[in-house]
Amino acid sequence: MPTLDLLPWPDALALAWFLCVWAGYAWYSARASESGSVTLLATTNLYRRAWMLQATSREPRMLDGLIVQGLSSSPSFFASTAIIIIGGLLALLGTTDSTAQVVREIPFAAQTSLQVLELKMLLLAGIFIFAFFRFSWSMRQYTFAALMLGAMPPPEAFERGEVDRERFAQRAGKLVGMAAETFNDGIRAYYFAFAAIAWFVSPLAFAVAAALVTAVLYGREFHSNVLDVLRH
Repeated sequence: MPTLDLLPWPDALALAWFLCVWAGYAWYSARASESGSVTLLATTNLYRRAWMLQATSREPRMLDGLIVQGLSSSPSFFASTAIIIIGGLLALLGTTDSTAQVVREIPFAAQTSLQVLELKMLLLAGIFIFAFFRFSWSMRQYTFAALMLGAMPPPEAFERGEVDRERFAQRAGKLVGMAAETFNDGIRAYYFAFAAIAWFVSPLAFAVAAALVTAVLYGREFHSNVLDVLRH
């Protein structure tokens, strides 16, 4: 691509660092949760399984359906927001000259070509497109969880041993956990979008912002006060 050929090496290094940090942290977080490490996702998954285990013992399950509906409202909101942001960024691509003038007025902002500026906006658009797909998939997974709740046998069937209560609760809880994990991917993309905005200032600010966002995410997922409360 001509734009990539015109990309200065500091910008290229910062972009590579950003992508590696994002992908690396996402991989590390997922592996930590799957390996049984104490993470926010792994801990809340225990509560999701306990929730579904309790749902097998009560009838009707209107409360559980309302909870799933409430949980699905968050990815729905963020998916709608992502579409609006994507539309705004695509509109900005049609007014690159005016956007470049605004960027030049930012204090300490690095001066770049119009092609590189377009690449920066395309990166932001790509991040929010990724976020939209994760949020929309999370919405569908919560729909599947609602279907599973609706198909859950009555408490008497579990008591008679016709259906394995533990296995059903495990499957239902895992499905809700998958929806939460997908939602978490979209939220993480929003965080890294803030780091990508720093690229309009300079490649160094871009790289530092990516590291800071990763540190914030790590602290919240592995060492937050919320995690301590949930564990004890």
